[in-house]
Amino acid sequence: MKVLSARKRPPGSIWAVAAPVLAAVVLAFTWGRSVPPVAVALMTLALAAAVLAAVHHAEVIAHRVGEPFGSLILAVAVTIIEVGLIVMLMAGGGEQSATLARDTVFAAAMITLNGIVGISLLVASLRHRTAIFNSEGTGAALATVATLATLSLVLPNFTSSAPGPEFSGAQLVFAAVAALVLYCLYVATQTRRHRDYFLPVAREGGVLTEEDHADVPSTRTALISVGLLALALIGVVGLAKGVSPAIESGVAAAGMPHAVVGVVIALLVLLPETIAAVHAARRDRVQTSLNLAIGSAMASIGLTIPAVAVASIWLHGPLVLGLAPTHMVLLALTVLVGTLTIVPGRATPLQAGLHLAILAAYLELSVIP
Repeated sequence: MKVLSARKRPPGSIWAVAAPVLAAVVLAFTWGRSVPPVAVALMTLALAAAVLAAVHHAEVIAHRVGEPFGSLILAVAVTIIEVGLIVMLMAGGGEQSATLARDTVFAAAMITLNGIVGISLLVASLRHRTAIFNSEGTGAALATVATLATLSLVLPNFTSSAPGPEFSGAQLVFAAVAALVLYCLYVATQTRRHRDYFLPVAREGGVLTEEDHADVPSTRTALISVGLLALALIGVVGLAKGVSPAIESGVAAAGMPHAVVGVVIALLVLLPETIAAVHAARRDRVQTSLNLAIGSAMASIGLTIPAVAVASIWLHGPLVLGLAPTHMVLLALTVLVGTLTIVPGRATPLQAGLHLAILAAYLELSVIP
């Protein structure tokens, strides 16, 4: 019997179906409970399996619908579940809830714009000498992220209607509406009016409309993968929250700030997008990698700010959105370096190293403020 390659393996193969179901079962039995170390280890294994399954099903869907819809589906799916987790944690109250949305959104932005972008460019440039992408679409995406981040996370430090780095009610409504409108405008540009700006670029010129020569999955297979992707992502986010007490204990024992917990959880939640982006970079589809990375940063801001604005109607306590001065410097540096990386439409390991250095600085300053 002929053994199928990983690329042609049926989307409904046993491991791809079993992993999301296993993650959901483990999550159901451990949610809201204090679990022993053995259970934490099981949750970690289920989390890893759910991450791999999420990437698998995202690639099946992407192959069915084509780019840039495939990367958009994964980015939005992860972000919607992540937003639900943020609002749920904020509803739980506590000291950390005031800055939870800000810290989570900024961590996601730094990890995607520097971590995923840097790793993808490094993999592609080492494997194919240079990383090739469409500067028009990628530049538009980065400009949207820069605008969203400035309106939502920088301006609160300079307003005077509310005490501290907070928006007044009217200002928060404006920021939420602006974030949602800009995100929807970007999605319309990416998927309809200028879709070709976000398609992978061929080295000899032009765009690539075919991902590979494998058979396109059927509609039924793609719909099954949509359901399993949602189940896997729920497992990823839920189990990441479930292991957070163990992470908190480890962080406290190491004497590190509590904000490090948010960084670790963000790293876990963004694992599916990271692996999918690296897979695309290895196939010389760097544009797909950048769509995932920058699109995730954009979705994180564009969907989280409106969600927390609505949630603030019934949630009590302050909502701190303004970044600390150190983080504003890192954000400005990220936008500047990102712009210089994108303009030429090609990148070398040097540009990859710059982004990874900024991420390393962010992680180091999170541990040692």
